[in-house]
Amino acid sequence: MRDKILFVWLCLLISVGTSAQETVRLGAERMDVLLPMLEGKRVGLVVNQTSILDNRHTHLLDALRAEAVDVRKVFAPEHGFRGTDDAGATVKDSRDQRTGVPIVSIYGKNKKPTAEQLADLDVVVFDIQDVGARFYTYISTMHYVMEACAEHDKLFIVLDRPNPNDFVDGPVLREGFTSFVGMHPIPLLHGLTVGELARMINGEKWLKSNPDTCRLAVVTMENWRHGDPYWLPVKPSPNLPNDQSIRLYPSLCLFEGTNISVGRGTYFPFQVLGSPDETQGSFTFRPISLPGFDTNPLHKDKLCYGTDLREYAFAGGFTLHFLLEYYEKAGKDKAFFFSRPQWFDLLAGSKDLRLQMIKGLTEEEIRAGWQPELKAYKEMRKKYLLYKDY
Repeated sequence: MRDKILFVWLCLLISVGTSAQETVRLGAERMDVLLPMLEGKRVGLVVNQTSILDNRHTHLLDALRAEAVDVRKVFAPEHGFRGTDDAGATVKDSRDQRTGVPIVSIYGKNKKPTAEQLADLDVVVFDIQDVGARFYTYISTMHYVMEACAEHDKLFIVLDRPNPNDFVDGPVLREGFTSFVGMHPIPLLHGLTVGELARMINGEKWLKSNPDTCRLAVVTMENWRHGDPYWLPVKPSPNLPNDQSIRLYPSLCLFEGTNISVGRGTYFPFQVLGSPDETQGSFTFRPISLPGFDTNPLHKDKLCYGTDLREYAFAGGFTLHFLLEYYEKAGKDKAFFFSRPQWFDLLAGSKDLRLQMIKGLTEEEIRAGWQPELKAYKEMRKKYLLYKDY
């Protein structure tokens, strides 16, 4: 009996030890690496509500100030420092009430920090949770900050975080379709962490500044590899409130260029689909002005009919299933389905997908057209990986 008890305790100790060993340690949590890089430096932060550490309780700004780091300012991306502004809404300059640190908008008059805004800094630290989709604008903000740092010879440090949609899939952005929702010739799902993407931006010389690379350092994670699941402790933006919305987001965001609502103006955005057309489905919802989510959603105050995906079993990745299904449902009204065709094309990365849908191609036929570019991208991607691959 005593031997059996000892064996059970040994198993428990091994289990606990393995669990602790496998706990992801974020770049922001590796202060032993970061603090020496910031010693004696004037620091700017590109952060928002996701920039948390210490078991998800302490914000990076507070953690650095507690270590007497000279944080001069915070640069706020889309949705603002607290992550509560509507999608596309202008973010205003302000001051953090808790610390008094100035908050400088880089989603208002300018998306790239100016020479004046960088003049009193030696280093800029980027620590924002991405969701792995090309059109999620935090990586566009990172690009512009890198460009500014290259132009003004500032060190740019990325504190790495996991990619919750860690797949390589979807159409690759084509020349002529560059915008703030797609700045790089990468697939819709790029399969990189922000640190790896920053290395790719530098290595492929995608910055327009002169010189065309910035001084880059990445504080890597520990105990994470590509393909490991990761659940976000804080919603990354107002309309991605939970893991289901984050999983569905890459496949549903293209609907933003159509007349189909993705649930903005509800408490379950990117988890439902529908329109005021009663033939779209039996599930109903009514988008309203909803502070903290969306104040002017598509089909505002109208009863919408469609599909509830909140309990839909979806392992993640990218699928055209929903898009093709709703295009087919449009029937004789297909001409009105792409209500914002140019926006749809920017999100998709070219006009090809829209034209293929109009021609009636299947998902298999559409996917076949992506493969040569995806294959080339996957080869390029290998050069910039910081973690063991799938």
